[in-house]
Amino acid sequence: MKLFDVYPLIPVTIAKAEGAKLWDENGQEYIDLYGGHAVISIGHTHPHYVKRIEEQLSQIAFYSNSVQIPIQKEYAQKLGELSGYPEYELFLCNSGAEANENAIKLASFATGKSGFIAFSGSFHGRTSGAVALTDNPKIVAPCNAREDFQILPWGDLEAVEEVLKENNTAGIIIEGIQGVNGIQVPSPAFLQGLASLCKKYKVKFILDEVQSGFGRTGRFFAHQLAEGVRPDIISMAKGMGNGFPIGGILISPEFKATYGLLGTTFGGNHLACAAGLAVLEVIEKEHLLENASTLGEKLLEGVKEISGITAIRGTGLMIGIDLDREAGPVRSELVNKYHMFTGSAAGKNTIRLLPPLNIGWNQLNSFLSALKEILSKSPSN
Repeated sequence: MKLFDVYPLIPVTIAKAEGAKLWDENGQEYIDLYGGHAVISIGHTHPHYVKRIEEQLSQIAFYSNSVQIPIQKEYAQKLGELSGYPEYELFLCNSGAEANENAIKLASFATGKSGFIAFSGSFHGRTSGAVALTDNPKIVAPCNAREDFQILPWGDLEAVEEVLKENNTAGIIIEGIQGVNGIQVPSPAFLQGLASLCKKYKVKFILDEVQSGFGRTGRFFAHQLAEGVRPDIISMAKGMGNGFPIGGILISPEFKATYGLLGTTFGGNHLACAAGLAVLEVIEKEHLLENASTLGEKLLEGVKEISGITAIRGTGLMIGIDLDREAGPVRSELVNKYHMFTGSAAGKNTIRLLPPLNIGWNQLNSFLSALKEILSKSPSN
């Protein structure tokens, strides 16, 4: 049996990892500037992370949510403290797409309506409801298409209000920062305007922080860069578990829980919560939000000095770089010659940077030097 071919693969086999470093099966060292799609938040094989999981594994790895699981409450308490949402409630699941599925389901239950609004360039997942709110027709199957799910222009509050006037909208969903679309940052005014419209028309405001959460932007959640924005639901995953599958939604106290409304088999299992707690503890102890903010500013300044770059977007360690040429060959050279992993984006000229939050400046500076050298050559060479 062979694997179903769904991804174009980099011809490298990673055998070992530590911090922001990777080694292939031949012992070649690489710098990880992509963190496996923004998943690696506290660095690969962090000692505290490994210890937490090993200790939990030696006690109990899994039992269903039909019994009390104290580590879930411990995790919820710590997450509330660090995120700034102590009064919200937590539902745990397994992935970002699943988090978004539960978010839109909960909003629909609460409002009794079926319509949702997302925005151009959005990516919310590949499962049925999440993909219907994703702006990529190539991955939306006929069975996923929903007439009352609308993709509206990015930044257009007037278009949003026109749809809301039709009175069939349950919720609006937006990424804290669009990742797949090349690190598109919503303006504070846009987020604040959406929050205001949601209150005016009594619809639920959902912030998808799957890629942009857990300190990546220098704030715990990216939307916290916009003053006064308090969404009804926040979806999370990726950096939440540092590689262990875990996702979740933070739910405003305005929602009323009902048995059977949401459910999960694997969500919030003992190992997942142990991994999640380790991430929060390291973020707090090692001041990784501050590190992401400081290094992100230096990285942006360094990129601005390189010729061959047409635009730079992002904040913290979530950066999109537009080149004056296609990014594919540049990314390949970064891997093959300079031994650095970077990410792609929807735009063919865009490089995406999502490194571990504890990466060092020397590693980022090495990337700047490599990119400068590559871009100094003609694109045809």
